[in-house]
Amino acid sequence: MTQAGGAPVSSIAHAFADRVEVRGRDLTGDLMGRLSFTEYFHLLLTGREATDDQRYFLDLLLVAIAEHGLMPTNVAARMTLAADPASVQGAVAAGILGAGPVVLGTSEECARLLAAGVAANRDPGELARELHAAGSRVPGFGHPVHRPVDPRAERILELADERGVSGRHVGFARGLRDAVAETWGRPLTLNVSMPIAAVLLDLGFPATAAKAVPILARTASLLAHLAEERERPLGLLLAAAAEDAVGYEADARA
Repeated sequence: MTQAGGAPVSSIAHAFADRVEVRGRDLTGDLMGRLSFTEYFHLLLTGREATDDQRYFLDLLLVAIAEHGLMPTNVAARMTLAADPASVQGAVAAGILGAGPVVLGTSEECARLLAAGVAANRDPGELARELHAAGSRVPGFGHPVHRPVDPRAERILELADERGVSGRHVGFARGLRDAVAETWGRPLTLNVSMPIAAVLLDLGFPATAAKAVPILARTASLLAHLAEERERPLGLLLAAAAEDAVGYEADARA
């Protein structure tokens, strides 16, 4: 963003000698003690204070995606801390760097797909057939553990219906679930990433916010794993298990 004169500006925060101002609000005189961290995250991310539904579902989605056992993000963080016990920040970074389109980061892809589909008034069945014909995967579908349903996804959709926030994007996600099963000839698990994206969009969040939620949530989980790693180390055991699980074969080209 730039001012009228062309100078670059930021609208998030500034520290003055006697106060800190965040999104136009006094941090100590207004925000501290009034907003929860979830509400504060919403303010930081969007520049607006959350409605009751936005706060409720942002909180819900952060809880839903924060933890899922010894996934690659947590394993990478634990092994990094095992290698450098003083670098908690480095271990957290190692875990977050793996938040891509395969693990954890799929929600942004889902949000873009849903936003484009709803904006163009696409038919979910037509879109599914188009993706199938192109040999493309559909983000938000399939899971190595949760079959035939992802309980987290079902709970998000259930609560979205109960609280009356399900809109066109949730409807499109459900239509896509049915269309994908029909087009692929078998049911594919609607995983947690798709409802996260759908509910965020129906609550007015931009598609770009969809990836911020799992990144923030998983950071909290990583810190928990690293606290446990210091008390009950697993990182080197995980490294040894990887070494034992993978055989060696000399490259014939060497």
